[in-house]
Amino acid sequence: MAPKSPAGSCERGFTVAELLVVLLIIGLIAAVAVPNVSGAIRRAEEAALRENLQVMRRALDDYFADKGAYPDELGALVVGRYIRFVPDDPVAGRDAGWALVTDDDGGILDVKSASNQVGSDDVPYDEW
Repeated sequence: MAPKSPAGSCERGFTVAELLVVLLIIGLIAAVAVPNVSGAIRRAEEAALRENLQVMRRALDDYFADKGAYPDELGALVVGRYIRFVPDDPVAGRDAGWALVTDDDGGILDVKSASNQVGSDDVPYDEW
């Protein structure tokens, strides 16, 4: 049996007003945190895009230095072990692929993002 409270004492819980203040504070914190998180995601995607472009361009240059011509497809970079796999465009998405810049013979000179969005530096991703 639980002990009884002494006479004259009253047990207190949280009032509705106190709970509303706590919920308001949590809402304000969430409102401040959400834009920071979405900005961090965009910066991470842009950093991944820069890295993927750099890796692909280095592999294209190495392929050209070894073979004297640019590859006809990106898969040739994997077959020749210049890269382990063709990375995805983190901004345009997995299904978009890459925008390829080719020479007159069909060799791939450069890769660019297939996205038509503008980066945080106000330069379109397809011009990076």
